Amino acid sequence: MTPQPTAGPGGAVETVFRMEFPRVVAAVARIVRDVGIAEELAQDALVAALEQWPRDGVPDNPGAWLTATARHRAVDLVRRRETYARKLAEIGRDADLVTAPPEPPADPDDIDDDLLRLVFTACHPALSAEARTALTLRLLGGLTTAEIARAFLVPEATVAQRIVRAKRTLARKNVAFEVPYGPDREARLGSVLDVIYLIFNEGYAATAGDDWLRPALCEDALRLARVLSGLMPKEPEVHGLTALLEFQASRTAARTGPDGEPVLLADQNRARWNRMLIARGVAALARADAVASGPTGPYVLQAAIAACHAHAYRYEETDWHRIAALYALLAARTLSPVVELNRAVAVSMAEGPEAALPLVDALTEVSALRDYHLLPSVRGDLLSRLGRAAEARQEFTRAAELAGNAREREMLRRRAEGMGG
Repeated sequence: MTPQPTAGPGGAVETVFRMEFPRVVAAVARIVRDVGIAEELAQDALVAALEQWPRDGVPDNPGAWLTATARHRAVDLVRRRETYARKLAEIGRDADLVTAPPEPPADPDDIDDDLLRLVFTACHPALSAEARTALTLRLLGGLTTAEIARAFLVPEATVAQRIVRAKRTLARKNVAFEVPYGPDREARLGSVLDVIYLIFNEGYAATAGDDWLRPALCEDALRLARVLSGLMPKEPEVHGLTALLEFQASRTAARTGPDGEPVLLADQNRARWNRMLIARGVAALARADAVASGPTGPYVLQAAIAACHAHAYRYEETDWHRIAALYALLAARTLSPVVELNRAVAVSMAEGPEAALPLVDALTEVSALRDYHLLPSVRGDLLSRLGRAAEARQEFTRAAELAGNAREREMLRRRAEGMGG
């Protein structure tokens, strides 16, 4: 069970938990070669922080402190094993690193390499697709089982079982902590891309908590995508994912107001969009197109949709007809009800709310979306635009009840109140 931070110095532990926990797990996993044990040692370090920091003060570099503490415990564990000599030979240059608290690396890509190993390890084909994603979100994103359950739209107990079984499977099969090469890398690529995307999304619109954004998760996901695009330059979907995240990250500064409240796309000040990131997204999308040889993949399609928004300097200039057409292609590729919901939004902007409402109504019968707060939110918006205020209020109220994020819940409540009645 992950320790839950408290107020005061414990607040610093909470920040480190969200921002540094994945790095600590990755660093320790390189020593013990077992992600389950690595997570336990990282959690032990967090417990030590909760005990020591209130007494001794928060270290200047809390992430390095946690990493050093976890590494020391990892080495102690290895030394107690009969296989210590073999393990010490395997970690090679890491032997010197664990004798003293490490200095923060000068190059953030040094961290990304360990994180990338962690992602590929968690996405081993011995695990089911659901287990791969759940485990990596837990280890790399530092998400709780409740947050992962909301992202998956499944019960929390289901996610907990997936994570426990996944760690046991990796340990039983002695899966190597490495970035694979050749066919093995290609086989795991789809899961890795999905995981990186989900991690970014959790940072871009947090499923739970008081903050709408969790920028550290976005930054880690974007760095991982960039590293992966360098490792696999001939894979269009890698460049497509990188382009998508660049475009999405470019809007971050405009997505919240002065008090941290969410700002919807239509209301965002586009002068605050990061044009450097948009340029990087355009370049990544061009690389995807240059190496493409078959049907356009889902991440390239999503990047093309994001590019339509990025190229519109005003909301009114958005090419909604093209976006709706791209969503139609994406829906055919993915068969995802969430994509269908997004397509309905695009159709409503291109053709009007009356054309989109039947599409949304059909999705109310999909069991996977039964507790998905954005479904009643979208339906409420369409009903509001059609002048059906009382029905819109009911939908916004239901959306607020389903929303796990406090900021989003408050925004939906305000929208419901704005409908009168």
